[in-house]
Amino acid sequence: MVLALSKEIAVRKNEFENDPEFSGVETIYFGGGTPSVLSNDEINFLISEVYKNYKVVENPEITLEANPDDLSVERILELSKSPINRLSIGIQSFYEEDLQLMNRAHNSAEAKKCLEEATKYFDNISLDLIYGIPGMSDEMWKQNIQTALDFGIPHISSYALTVEPKTALSKLIQTGKIAEPQDEVASNHFMILVETLQKNGFIHYELSNFGKENYFSKNNSAYWLGKKYIGIGPSAHSYDGEKRGWNIANNSLYLKAIQNDELPIETEILTISDRYNEYIMTGLRTIWGVSLERIKNEFGLEYLDYLNKQSQKFLNDDLLSIENNILKPTPKGKFLTDGIASDLFYLNLED
Repeated sequence: MVLALSKEIAVRKNEFENDPEFSGVETIYFGGGTPSVLSNDEINFLISEVYKNYKVVENPEITLEANPDDLSVERILELSKSPINRLSIGIQSFYEEDLQLMNRAHNSAEAKKCLEEATKYFDNISLDLIYGIPGMSDEMWKQNIQTALDFGIPHISSYALTVEPKTALSKLIQTGKIAEPQDEVASNHFMILVETLQKNGFIHYELSNFGKENYFSKNNSAYWLGKKYIGIGPSAHSYDGEKRGWNIANNSLYLKAIQNDELPIETEILTISDRYNEYIMTGLRTIWGVSLERIKNEFGLEYLDYLNKQSQKFLNDDLLSIENNILKPTPKGKFLTDGIASDLFYLNLED
């Protein structure tokens, strides 16, 4: 698999070659699944392949996703000697009962031990926290946030619990063993999260993401700002500004295609409506908002008129605001951002 990944890296090296805006690779992200199973030698090899085939900016952000059960004391020390300069750790909760409910492989002690060690060697760490968990009181949620703050973590990604079909959690809810997550609880936890982190010097730069100054995720920010990216490996997604692509998910089919010098990728050309809708969705989720000037210049007056018309009710209800020609959710509208965005989507234009 590592050799196949390196081959795909090389095969796709010319994709941004003629793009005048491309100044070099800004972020390298090992994510999806458990990339922490890679050895240091494999990580170093793949990073060197990127450098060999692409122009790379000075000091790129290089992130590894991992779970606490993957990050032993020895592993963290190993990673600190690699080019990885940012860790994204799937903590989810510091409470034993929450971790068991979510069927996580790690326990509370491992979560804390992992952060205790990681913060000795890494300055740039992000962790994930889940809110809206059945049985989680406001006090428990506040303590979860405080525990993360006590470790000095500079970036937190936080999401409401969602129940996926055919999971152990879904079964427990269906059989009445635990309560279903409540939107009201999740909304309240979200407000606590925003208020607490902002008081502690975090910037709420994207709906689910909070970072201290200079600690925003460059990788995720690139996606929200509509920058181009290449995804390598099974299931990886790519975007070049006009079309979106996704690699086949099946590992053996992916390997076979690469061995046969084929790229196992499907693509779709994005229509003007697709691109408008994506900009609305990502723009409203971030501190950068939706530029009305950009809507006019990139998509035309028809789209701008439509957006002004559709957003009026949310402006009237103090869920959206316009400042310096930028459309953004108000504090009251933040938790409802995704629903608001869907009402602003353009569904009826022919491209």
